[in-house]
Amino acid sequence: MKLSNQALGAIMMALQKSLMEQSDIVPVLQDMNFIHDPADQSQSALVVTNPPVINIENADVAEAFDDTVEE
Repeated sequence: MKLSNQALGAIMMALQKSLMEQSDIVPVLQDMNFIHDPADQSQSALVVTNPPVINIENADVAEAFDDTVEE
């Protein structure tokens, strides 16, 4: 059994969230619900039904990229 790309992405988002919030990643990983990927006929891949959500408050994304964009 393997993790699907979606499940790997969910784990990476959990890592990113824990780094941004400077919090422990273990509870987030323990709360993840895995099921067989319905699109995988062999049922050899897992997906996460409740991936972590990252909220960015008071962030000006355009301002963060102003230095990297040249006109």
